[in-house]
Amino acid sequence: MAEIAPNYPAAVRRSLACLLRARCPERGSVLLWHGPPGTGKTHALRALARSWRRWCRLHYVTDPEQFLAGTNYLMRVATSPDDDAAKPMWRLIVLEDAGELMSASARAEVGQGLSRILNLADGLLGQGQRCLLLVTTNEPVGRLHPALRRPGRCWSEIEFTPFGTREAAAWLRRRGADRAAPGGATLAELFALADDRMLQAPVAGESFGFARAITRT
Repeated sequence: MAEIAPNYPAAVRRSLACLLRARCPERGSVLLWHGPPGTGKTHALRALARSWRRWCRLHYVTDPEQFLAGTNYLMRVATSPDDDAAKPMWRLIVLEDAGELMSASARAEVGQGLSRILNLADGLLGQGQRCLLLVTTNEPVGRLHPALRRPGRCWSEIEFTPFGTREAAAWLRRRGADRAAPGGATLAELFALADDRMLQAPVAGESFGFARAITRT
């Protein structure tokens, strides 16, 4: 955690540190990571995989919609053996950028898939399977299906936020970048600034976004 900690605002850093220290699941089997693009969710996922490697295997689902569409793919992931493991390990199933599929208004077939995967995580279907579920999304957490956030099911919910002005300035100083620190900058935008790219002037009412990072000429 120490190597990635400076890349997150203080509140995010504390939540991540607590989760990365875990050596077995706590109460609940679902993890929710949400926040704007560029705030470091994938960066944190790599750190989580490294930190948990002794007790939990990461299974990254490349096609979340297909994963939720039926039972074959889901059960192959849940039941495939760990041939090189000395003892049964937990399995972290990662559905990245899957917010639209996990919303309360998702299509009926996807909604049925959500029910199946939640049953796999903490229902009869998952008895003895040692499965955890991590969903990452750029969507506001309020749009997700409330079943994901149910007390006793949701182990950890982390909001990945942009940097405030003071923390952004400290980040740039550590990188040796002599640039003004904008408030509301994401991690991706700070890397762009540190690499000597500049940002276009914001349009009135426009949120700060990585699309405004351009190469300095």
